[in-house]
Amino acid sequence: MRKNSIKNTRINGEVQKELSSIIRGEIKDPRIHPMTSVMAVEVAPDLKTCRAYISVLGNQEAKEATIRGLNSAEGYIRRQLARNLNLRNTPEIRFILDESIEYGVNMSKLIDDVAKRDASLGKSEEE
Repeated sequence: MRKNSIKNTRINGEVQKELSSIIRGEIKDPRIHPMTSVMAVEVAPDLKTCRAYISVLGNQEAKEATIRGLNSAEGYIRRQLARNLNLRNTPEIRFILDESIEYGVNMSKLIDDVAKRDASLGKSEEE
């Protein structure tokens, strides 16, 4: 099975949906921040491993605590995945902190700041 085959894409979507549901509703670990999202999931073609990209809305300490909490609950999450999804193998999950949304927001803010500065410079030159 190729990495980006239709079957693999479908499995990625199903695992992402189930992971989101499990993290949101079933894990009671206080380290896991309530504003945690599963951004993407990449399941290996052999279904042995899985990389889950997690986004956390909060400070750096909350992000690190959330990843630690998810890593400690990996066995439970994997068991729930096996129960909810009918896969030949239940993948071993690696949680990776995804800061792409925060990076995009910061870049957008910087662009807006430069645009405002350029607009104010343009007005002062016209006068």
